[in-house]
Amino acid sequence: MAKGNSNLLIFILAVGVFGILNTEMGVVGIIPQVSERFGVSVPGAGLLVSGFALIVAIAGPTMPLLCSKMNRKHVMLLSLGVFSICNVVAVFASSFEMLLACRVLPAAFHPLYVSMALAVGGQTGETDTERAKNSSRVFVGVSAGMVLGVPIASYLASAVLLQAALGFFAVVTVAVLVATVFLVPSMPVEGRMTYGSQLAILKKPVVWASLLATVFINGAMFGFYSFMSDFFGAVSQMNAEWVSVSLLLYGGANIIGNVISGHALGSKPALTLVVMPLFLVVLYAVLLAAGMIGPVAAALAFALGVVGGVANNANQFMVSRAAPEAPDFSNGLYLTAANLGTTLGTTLCGAFITAAGARFAVLGAIVFLLIGVLCVLWRQRCQRG
Repeated sequence: MAKGNSNLLIFILAVGVFGILNTEMGVVGIIPQVSERFGVSVPGAGLLVSGFALIVAIAGPTMPLLCSKMNRKHVMLLSLGVFSICNVVAVFASSFEMLLACRVLPAAFHPLYVSMALAVGGQTGETDTERAKNSSRVFVGVSAGMVLGVPIASYLASAVLLQAALGFFAVVTVAVLVATVFLVPSMPVEGRMTYGSQLAILKKPVVWASLLATVFINGAMFGFYSFMSDFFGAVSQMNAEWVSVSLLLYGGANIIGNVISGHALGSKPALTLVVMPLFLVVLYAVLLAAGMIGPVAAALAFALGVVGGVANNANQFMVSRAAPEAPDFSNGLYLTAANLGTTLGTTLCGAFITAAGARFAVLGAIVFLLIGVLCVLWRQRCQRG
């Protein structure tokens, strides 16, 4: 594939991944409006988030495996088509049950599209460095969807209408669907693998070490991220405006980290995998010690975003490189591990908050990161063996 066409494909994949992740995470910013609009409790409205994540965790290893022999353009069109239809219907949902259904159905196709996009990105390019950079460019869409979709949706729902936020999700996925129809070439799978040969990667210790490292490192980052706004408000004494600014700093820095990761993972992958979570440990420790000072906390939000962006990409790199012979299936396993980590990390950080207060949510992240580093070292030992 010509370089110009490759760049266009990577761009479309990145925007497509943004649309998928934006649909998943953006709802976090509109839970209060959903609760008010449909007359359900806030925890009840939270089913839009937890229900989606549960389906993703279940479908993570199964959907990419079942569709691994399909033409990848057809996979893209199928996934984006389901998301687009459900997102459009959600705008006009007349009941909470209908809105929930519009969330649950496309969630099954989330790991199908994202794992395929990451696999294609990681295989596009002539050298390992080019392939690492393209993978990181696709991952920019993941980070943007996870950390920018929330404030965008929240603003649209509060400043305009709830339907405007839901419409934003639909516009992005429909636009990528149209671009895929006209601009993405047919991509038949070459050298199709049997289901048994793909499942065989589960026999490799390096795969399990990579998945466990992803669970704990991702759990640390997104477990604390779930309570970051509460930390900035209660501990750093920021007003609502500065909390929003700090969250945007984190989100923008996360994308910068994704770009940096392409260079770091392409040139010094082993060092990057170990150093990034250790950097995060140091930053979280500083936040624990000095997070009550607003400007310091804001600066740390930016630093955490950059390093977290590299570490997040490194998680996917670990899993995909552990089983390059089954890229779609391994990326599906990565998504399951990442979602499981987020659930466990949020639970642990929440337990520290309950026991000792908002400031100590950081301790939950540090504990998970230290375990994650041990898993990375185990992974490197498996590779050497």
